Amino acid sequence: MADGTRSLRGGSPASSPLLGGRGRAAAAAAAAGSSSPGHGFRRVTLTKPTFCHYCSDFIWGLAGYQCEVCNFMSHEKCLKNVKIPCSCIVPSLVRVPVAHCFGPPGHYKRKFCTVCRKSLESPAFRCEVCELHVHTDCILFACSDCRQCHQDGHQDHDTYHHHWREGNLSSSARCEVCKKNCSSSEVLSGMRCEWCGILAHSACYIIVTPECTFGRLRNMILPPTCVQLFSRNFSKLHCFRISENLQTESDEDDDVDGSTQGSAKDVQISTDSSKQTLKIFDGNDAVKRNQFRLISVPRIAKNEEVVEAALRTYYINDDQQEYELQTFAQQTLLSDDVINRNSAAEDSNLGSVFRESIPEAWIIRAKPKDEEVIRIYPAWLKVGMAYVSLRVNKDSTTQTVIKEVLPLLGRQTACLQNFKLVEVLMGSKQVQRMVLDNQELILNRLKDIRKTSIRQMNQTRFYIVENSKSIVRVNLFVGGLPPQLSPEEYTNILKEELAIKSNVVSVSHVYQAQGAVVLEISCFSEAERIYMLVKDTTVNDKPLNAVVIPEVMSSKIPQNCCPLLVFVNPKSGGLKGRDLLYSFRKLLNPHQVFELTNGGPLPGFHTFSKIPSFRVLVCGGDGTVGWVLGALEEIRHKLMCSEPSVAILPLGTGNDLGRVLRWGAGYSGEDPYSILVSVDEADDVLMDRWTILLDAEEPAEGAENGVAEPEPPKIVQMNNYCGLGIDAELSLDFHHAREEEPGKFNSRFHNKGVYVKVGLQKISHTRNLHKDIKLQVDQHEVELPSIEGLIFINIPSWGSGADLWGSESDNRFEKPRIDDGLLEVVGVTGVVHMGQVQGGFRSGIRIAQGSYFRVTLLKPIPVQVDGEPWIQAPGQIIISAAGPKVHMLKKSKQKQKKTGSLREMRADSMSISEGGR
Repeated sequence: MADGTRSLRGGSPASSPLLGGRGRAAAAAAAAGSSSPGHGFRRVTLTKPTFCHYCSDFIWGLAGYQCEVCNFMSHEKCLKNVKIPCSCIVPSLVRVPVAHCFGPPGHYKRKFCTVCRKSLESPAFRCEVCELHVHTDCILFACSDCRQCHQDGHQDHDTYHHHWREGNLSSSARCEVCKKNCSSSEVLSGMRCEWCGILAHSACYIIVTPECTFGRLRNMILPPTCVQLFSRNFSKLHCFRISENLQTESDEDDDVDGSTQGSAKDVQISTDSSKQTLKIFDGNDAVKRNQFRLISVPRIAKNEEVVEAALRTYYINDDQQEYELQTFAQQTLLSDDVINRNSAAEDSNLGSVFRESIPEAWIIRAKPKDEEVIRIYPAWLKVGMAYVSLRVNKDSTTQTVIKEVLPLLGRQTACLQNFKLVEVLMGSKQVQRMVLDNQELILNRLKDIRKTSIRQMNQTRFYIVENSKSIVRVNLFVGGLPPQLSPEEYTNILKEELAIKSNVVSVSHVYQAQGAVVLEISCFSEAERIYMLVKDTTVNDKPLNAVVIPEVMSSKIPQNCCPLLVFVNPKSGGLKGRDLLYSFRKLLNPHQVFELTNGGPLPGFHTFSKIPSFRVLVCGGDGTVGWVLGALEEIRHKLMCSEPSVAILPLGTGNDLGRVLRWGAGYSGEDPYSILVSVDEADDVLMDRWTILLDAEEPAEGAENGVAEPEPPKIVQMNNYCGLGIDAELSLDFHHAREEEPGKFNSRFHNKGVYVKVGLQKISHTRNLHKDIKLQVDQHEVELPSIEGLIFINIPSWGSGADLWGSESDNRFEKPRIDDGLLEVVGVTGVVHMGQVQGGFRSGIRIAQGSYFRVTLLKPIPVQVDGEPWIQAPGQIIISAAGPKVHMLKKSKQKQKKTGSLREMRADSMSISEGGR
């Protein structure tokens, strides 16, 4: 592209002077200055098909207007309408600074970088909480404008505004205002609210009502105003309980980034002989980390041109006259010097410093100032204004600034000692806060920040804060402890293993049956120390686990709100659980989404324990559902909502319970948004659960000292079915095969293939199970026919959807239901019979129906309950109803109402589920 005419950066707080603007190009760019916030547009010659970032239409002709900082492209006719701010001023527009939660870098198709607006063709970062995508070398310039998902005691608001994010919408996205398509596959275009999902054009979103109502899912979302989390010393990954492997990969990338950035960017060096490529550091921190950016300038270029190019590459829109370039030896270029690598010695103005050669690496420095204007943000005081501007000089201290600011905020009579000045660095990964000393010189502080990094200066704010006794309360869930101990015993274990300090750490909740406690910690550093120490601690050879959990303020939950508690097993369903975790964190509050491999279901139930009404969504196989229902049964007496309804997103192999409740045979990539809508519209039904008592009468093998003792009685819960004989034997063989090579069992097709293989190996097997067991049903002996397998079924689905009981009417038995308080007993004669049942050609042999069963085992027999198999020693098995029925959610048959906004929301959610694939 040809060089155009430079113009002022319109709308910026500190604009550079117009440099030689001439003719129509300069006039158009200057006219845009009053409306395009922060952009520095210049006319360029187009050498390839280009689209406008404002209207997303094709730019016809050979000329367009491009922002020199953020690469925003525009028609000439669109310049005066551009409202999207330039990346260089975005930090100044952030309402509440919230750091992003970046996972490891990955490849994201058809996505664009939010900072430089270019396509993500190389590995890039994605925020796990909001729809932000950035290049690896742009992440430092990403602003801390993530969703505020909880209150942290700093900037807490009761009213939430739309949280707009630009671009990366699905192809079917439609504007809420004009109802036209607002997406683009060519450029970063269109706007989306991260909370309610509303979509709009860049020209339309400014007329949308600013207050956000959280959209169609408002009754399922846990409102951020109801969640409190003190998280100063914890990363965002820890706060949202995102797997540690993501943290490790991300940290490794940070370590490598500084040392490899130069070599990676060397590939981009211009081959144009009239250009030269320079390395630019923005301060001492960049030099220390070897993090530089490359600029390409003419071989004969004035210093002001190089400085301006250096500022642009660091997304700084200040006047270039306020900055200078220095070598590593701190030799400063004068304003009228000329950089000429080809004939440096010929220019007498350069002197002896540049007699031999011109250095390739430079540091950009801010020139010292005797006074300047700073912004003081009073948002924490909620006084109704964004900020106040204040001129400071070399004598201005923190105390004098506070004294001058308070009258401007209407606090003339306030005492100075009741306020403090806080410096906030709004980094993309972390928001850092530091209280300034009352006697600290403000100009010296600004000089130190700029010396460290001029980029950091652009991301730094000053807040005036009212002093108050801040109450620190960090809740840490610690699991893996020995069960059935007293609170005093748990405290002693923690003191011994973790050396906890009793003056700042207390045990607030004890879950004896599960061997878990919740610690309430009143010191940030102590909370961080305990959290990191727990990872490497074992008790009785069992590793401990720790989870940072938020506090839900139930009194602030709206009356009609019924939040959804989401559990996801990322190991289920061909590893599709990872994508679902990402999607549900986007659509809901991340604090209501829990990963089951990180502490199990108990942290989620504890977090929701004070909520008067909530629902549960379990994403996993039938075994995962049983795990969550079992945990719910154990903890229900500690929940304010003791009987939450449970929905299922089937991710397992068989998914029989999901089939019965109409959630389908298995998840195959459906839109996560439509799944949540279906959960909201689902019908509440009851389902029986059963308790199985296993009482072995024969001694356990391998007893110590040769003394044979019988196994202690064991109790398990059953939701779907319980099998004895050939059915359990096949499950046991499959279980052993999966344990040997777990990496291969990541798809339903492969899993079912293994089932077929182990079944064929048993096709000629004869066990004569009816001779090895005795059955009592409701205190009556039942004679068994010649069978190889005996199955107790609670739901009308077995073995991946087969109807084992059959649909034929029989006067001897009642029609089965999942809430009738009865179990059906069915027999199978072998593997061939089982295959015929699963093929729909036959049904099982109906044996009995009842509510209380006693099975006597005369020899060791394979047993499986809901897919979990083992060999049961001879003895008694007693099956009886397990307390109250459990509330389940059955997918409604009614079709969703296809309103306009619903279609848009669903289309937008599809773009979320596509991310990272």
